[in-house]
Amino acid sequence: MVTTGTVEVAPAGLVMAEGFDAELDQLREFLQAWAGKSSAELKPLLEWQFLGRSKYFRPVTVFACHAAMFEEPVADLTIRSAAAVEMVHNVSLIVDDILDRSRFRRGVLTLHCRFGLLPALMASGYITADAYQIVDHNPFAVRRIAELFRRLAAAEVLQWRLRRHPLGVEDWRMIAGEDTGSMFEACACLGTGDETLRHFGHLLGMLYHGCDDVGDVKGAVALGGGGEEDLRDGILTLPTALAIQDPETALHFRNPTPAGLQHLLRKMEEALPAAEAYLDGIALEAEAEAQQVARDPQVLIKLVRNTRRLSA
Repeated sequence: MVTTGTVEVAPAGLVMAEGFDAELDQLREFLQAWAGKSSAELKPLLEWQFLGRSKYFRPVTVFACHAAMFEEPVADLTIRSAAAVEMVHNVSLIVDDILDRSRFRRGVLTLHCRFGLLPALMASGYITADAYQIVDHNPFAVRRIAELFRRLAAAEVLQWRLRRHPLGVEDWRMIAGEDTGSMFEACACLGTGDETLRHFGHLLGMLYHGCDDVGDVKGAVALGGGGEEDLRDGILTLPTALAIQDPETALHFRNPTPAGLQHLLRKMEEALPAAEAYLDGIALEAEAEAQQVARDPQVLIKLVRNTRRLSA
């Protein structure tokens, strides 16, 4: 990480962003101007949360879907839609960090640890309001943002209600499709201004969700395990869904003890090859969908393959 002032900046040249440097520059300029014009009370929080740290996977998906369907360059309408999606994403990050009691995200203090719990919660509400305002001239975008907020809220409640339930891979697929899948569906729709690539976005979101699940297990194993939020809270991840097909492991998932969590982590590690194979299948589904519906499927296939690398 590179430090600029007090905020660390993600390395340049992220593989997901290849080919969209100009669009990302426009997005950053838009977000910087937006934060700069915000309430004096909220400006330091918004600058802390937004400026310089994002990987911009979701806006890149917006731009890639636009490029897959149109020859015209990205217009202001699409930049605003990408900014709105990034705002929704950051609202979810703020809430997740509070719920997970996370002190750091990407090496930087989380918003509630830097500024306090109430200011962070109020900032999430402020961001929500502005996500709608910046697309208020675009009824299609307003509807997609509203749909996204509703589905994210329902998915988070569903995941929390089902924690420690020994469910299967199809249940994981449903949850991932409503959680991260809904986010990438919105990206695909906002990139094209219609529903053509919605299913592609759904598949890409599930792939991203599953790669994140696998990457978390690999990180937990490398760190010795025992402290990761999903494991602690009993959230159904893809490796978990595969591991708890074993009845003894399912019991440890339902009624965790320190020793049981270590057993569960070992079984999740053993399930990683099967999880990777399952993700390969989702990636193939997404590529086939791109081939079928996109004017230029190669930009979407590249996006799928770059996403698939995230579990490495």
